[in-house]
Amino acid sequence: MLPINITAVLVAALATFVVGFLLHGPIAGKLWMKLANIHPTGKEKFSDMYGQMFWNYVANVVCAIVMSGVFWLVFSSPVMGEMNAYRGAIVAFWLGLGFVVTAASMETIWMGRSVKLWLFEGLASILGLMAMGAVLGGW
Repeated sequence: MLPINITAVLVAALATFVVGFLLHGPIAGKLWMKLANIHPTGKEKFSDMYGQMFWNYVANVVCAIVMSGVFWLVFSSPVMGEMNAYRGAIVAFWLGLGFVVTAASMETIWMGRSVKLWLFEGLASILGLMAMGAVLGGW
């Protein structure tokens, strides 16, 4: 059984959720909506998103559990050194670039999704994963 700190996992999932919320809302929400071709009607309610937010958080928890397992393997190597927030964020960056961003590129390559939207979502995903990695690495 892998030694996974469930508190760190829950906080890391929340950190990723907050980064995603900020990038898709107050920081760059208008840009994201333009890139995603989303046209608000003005009738949207925050409470209508509770279900989606719940499942988004659950997905983040699963990701944090998997990342904890990867960290356990990666940081058991003497090459990596001691786990800390900085190293956790760096490993998460490479995991995000190597798996999340490349997997999402298939929607752009095969389904005609906008390259600009792919870049935005890729950056948002990497920043969210780096926050997750920093929390898990620093805990």
